[in-house]
Amino acid sequence: MRFSAFIKGSRCSALTGPRLRLALALLLAGSAAAAEAAPPTLHIGPHAFQVEIADTPRERAQGLTGRSYLPADNGMLFVFERPGRYCFWMRDTPLPLSIAFIDATGRIASLADMQPRTETRHCPSVDVRYALEVWQGEFQKRGITPRMRVDGLPK
Repeated sequence: MRFSAFIKGSRCSALTGPRLRLALALLLAGSAAAAEAAPPTLHIGPHAFQVEIADTPRERAQGLTGRSYLPADNGMLFVFERPGRYCFWMRDTPLPLSIAFIDATGRIASLADMQPRTETRHCPSVDVRYALEVWQGEFQKRGITPRMRVDGLPK
């Protein structure tokens, strides 16, 4: 009731014909942009993680540094241009994290738990193209193990 009363008494009532179509087109374009901006979701078996993507050298170097909170179903996906043995440490990261090293075919090669604010290096034993960091213990809690497939990875 209030909404229609607002429309009648506002300038929006002048949105007819071409103006209405333009307004709707702009609204739909904004919705499409918002949908594209939504964080990607990765699936490992029945489990879903919304992830931020770190695919540039600067983003990968920053990672989750300085963050004090990460929801259990969120994470950061590190994407590398080509497979390699990329190592991670937690020097300025106050969060306890688990990491999944993922090969170019989308299979988890190995998992590791990483302690906050340490310089211990965590490296995969094989070449990987991706690394997924989540709140520590989430992989174990969900029964996620090496050799499981990760779906939704960017190419």
